[in-house]
Amino acid sequence: MRPITQSSKLSGVRYDVRGPILQEAERLERAGETILKLNIGNPAPFGFEAPPEIVDEMRRVLPEAQGYSDSRGVLPAREAVVRHYEEIGLTGIGPEDVLIGNGVSELISLVLQALVSPGDEILVPAPDYPLWTAQVTLTGGRAVHYPCDESNGWMPDLEAIEALVTERTKGIVLINPNNPTGAVYSAELVRGFAALAERHGLVLMADEIYDRILYDGARHEYAALHVEHTLCLTFGGLSKVQRVAGYRSGWVIASGDRALASDFLEGLTLLANMRMCANVPAQYAIPVALSTESSIEALCAPGGRLREQRDAAHRLLTEIPGVECVLPGGAMYLFPRLNPERYPIDDDQHFVIELLRATRVLVTNGRGFNLLTPDHLRFVTLPAVPVLTEAIGRIAAYLETVRVD
Repeated sequence: MRPITQSSKLSGVRYDVRGPILQEAERLERAGETILKLNIGNPAPFGFEAPPEIVDEMRRVLPEAQGYSDSRGVLPAREAVVRHYEEIGLTGIGPEDVLIGNGVSELISLVLQALVSPGDEILVPAPDYPLWTAQVTLTGGRAVHYPCDESNGWMPDLEAIEALVTERTKGIVLINPNNPTGAVYSAELVRGFAALAERHGLVLMADEIYDRILYDGARHEYAALHVEHTLCLTFGGLSKVQRVAGYRSGWVIASGDRALASDFLEGLTLLANMRMCANVPAQYAIPVALSTESSIEALCAPGGRLREQRDAAHRLLTEIPGVECVLPGGAMYLFPRLNPERYPIDDDQHFVIELLRATRVLVTNGRGFNLLTPDHLRFVTLPAVPVLTEAIGRIAAYLETVRVD
């Protein structure tokens, strides 16, 4: 019999966040081991509860949300998204410019399928949230990674990015605040991204799912406020700020010159129609979520749980000899560097699996985020301080056994 093989479209597609490292953790769990998980930005398992109004609304609408909705999303949800962005200063948008999806992940897939033809190029940060690179590759396109400078707080260099633009470049991805580095970009830098996109007629794709998870007075600048003469696609949702990742409720807004992008938007509508609609009950959670006073600011302020966990994890990691880490201004991650002179790592995936086996602590390798070098790890800062202390203590003890002094 001829073997049944995976599609050739998957060649080169990676998603290490849920790859072999997680599979090894699951094997250990089946064997009865307890794993300390610092690998996935999933707030609920760590005791971060959604505002009760959101959960109550989900319960209330279940009887009336049993059928399909408009493929773009229920009108009250799209209207709520419009009001939300009008409050931050975005004008000229309406419900017809909003598409509701099963989280931002589904919308990234739909957008790139509609936009990218084989051989097209999309500029993606390195490191990046790996779904961006994976989905570009899956469409037959090429992800061209622009570097972010760790010595400059993980900020990208606009001149270096512009040098990567070719006649095949269709769009540029801006992840702000960034996953995995936690970098928060200045208003000047965001305006520079918008100007670059307009100069070259690129679609600016702004992944802003962490827009309100900010520390130390950092301010988030919305890219759409600065785009007029090309298309801007802004991605947001409830998974992180409202802590309901399992509801799978996100959106993308088209702003800027939609007439210029009418053919692409027609294709995006076609794909949205083909998947019928997003999870209907979760769509009804959007209006109440966007009109409810959020507790996320308090969680990020001094004394707040997210802020205290970030500070504790950063302090503990940087106390380890040979470990350096930029203090993130946003999101819920740390992206420490293991000095290659002290920790000569050739294969960071193998290193993380060996670390897991030795310590029962699960983290993610830096090259899983399309970083070129094997000298970084990504930590989630969602566990409580005692759990972080235990996990990083185990890691410190393991690193002492492999460190070159």
